[in-house]
Amino acid sequence: MDHQTVSQLLARVRQQSPLVHNITNNVVTNFTANGLLALGASPVMAYAQEEVAEMARMAGALVLNIGTLDAEKVTAMIIAGKAANDAGVPVIFDPVGAGATAYRTEAASRIMSEVQVDVLRGNAAEVANVAGKHGNIKGVDAGESMESPIELAKEAAAKWKTTAVITGETDVIASSDSLFLVRNGHPMLTKVTGTGCLFSAVIGAFCAVEQQAGKAAASAAAVYGVAAEAAMTISGEEGPGSFQVEFLNQLAKVGAESISAFANIETFN
Repeated sequence: MDHQTVSQLLARVRQQSPLVHNITNNVVTNFTANGLLALGASPVMAYAQEEVAEMARMAGALVLNIGTLDAEKVTAMIIAGKAANDAGVPVIFDPVGAGATAYRTEAASRIMSEVQVDVLRGNAAEVANVAGKHGNIKGVDAGESMESPIELAKEAAAKWKTTAVITGETDVIASSDSLFLVRNGHPMLTKVTGTGCLFSAVIGAFCAVEQQAGKAAASAAAVYGVAAEAAMTISGEEGPGSFQVEFLNQLAKVGAESISAFANIETFN
């Protein structure tokens, strides 16, 4: 996939400003909304079981995130997910902390079983646990899987008939017919809470304007990573607080020129 495609999809997000319905965790709600706005999308956070189906049907994408889960929220996610499926709205699922507790792992498995998920996005350990394999989790923070991220992504994609995205130093995006490796980003992203959750929401914005989930997710990863690199260049050694603010600025500023210069995407068909 070339840089022009990524730039075109980003332009489409900004032109269409798709509505991204998030049922996400309490820690990241504000950051997720601000990040989507900076990018050019339109966020909405609706959790009540009485309205999630209606909201999901009118959205461009639905993003489900179990960072702070409870029984009512899981039920709302499944209601929204099924409504999105019926309406042809893409569903992105972020199984935060899957494997940390039995309840969290069971909730992730239930969502994957009852909702057709278009993109499964997590770190290696989270995706491993959703795929029924072993992965080490510390709380809800990134852990490790014993398996190659590429092979793990391929297996998860095949098992759930989805596009699997495993984030790390290299982001791996695997679907039934394509594989993308995106080598953009900066370790400072791990020092700001919610950057992984926001990335899942950004994937949702790209899926809202591009039917091929693998292409959408890889483009989102490149844009996100390039913005992070630019933010680090500007904020320097000032620390994660300055980086967070500048990262939002760069999500708004990233464009064709920076994508052409810095996006690092490898495509396999």
